[in-house]
Amino acid sequence: MERTAAEQFRKRIQGRWAFRAFLLFKLPLALLAGLRIESISADACAVSVPHGWRSTNPFKSTYFAALAMAAELSTGAMVMAELQGLPQKTGMLVKRAEAEFLVRATAKASFTCVGGAAIRAAVDEAVRTGEAVLLPLETVGRMPDGTEVARFVFTWSIVAKARV
Repeated sequence: MERTAAEQFRKRIQGRWAFRAFLLFKLPLALLAGLRIESISADACAVSVPHGWRSTNPFKSTYFAALAMAAELSTGAMVMAELQGLPQKTGMLVKRAEAEFLVRATAKASFTCVGGAAIRAAVDEAVRTGEAVLLPLETVGRMPDGTEVARFVFTWSIVAKARV
């Protein structure tokens, strides 16, 4: 399957202004929280959430919802990239979310997902069969010192719509 559209999407959202425009129109709360795509490739994506006035709770740690936004985007951005340029309309939806919070996030947290191969296989299967494919993707959040703050597993449903 042609992947040039996926690569173009990844390059586009790595641009500072293009990413901010994307967030403004598609995920405005993520823009407000200060999420950033640190890196994205065909195999991995890292998204960070700052520790500051926009994302902290009264206990001076990063609010769990801000952590969840960064975690979800680290998986979802890769899925979105793989859906670009497909011959038929294909959708994605979170069907399940699991989280384990390990320590309080008291500094910037970066979530990394390394599920690129699984994503490509799931998208190919959805396009080939026309059936919904459930894809669990794990992402791990760490502070700059390497301390693991949280683990999330998002189960995405990927479905290719019938051609009309």
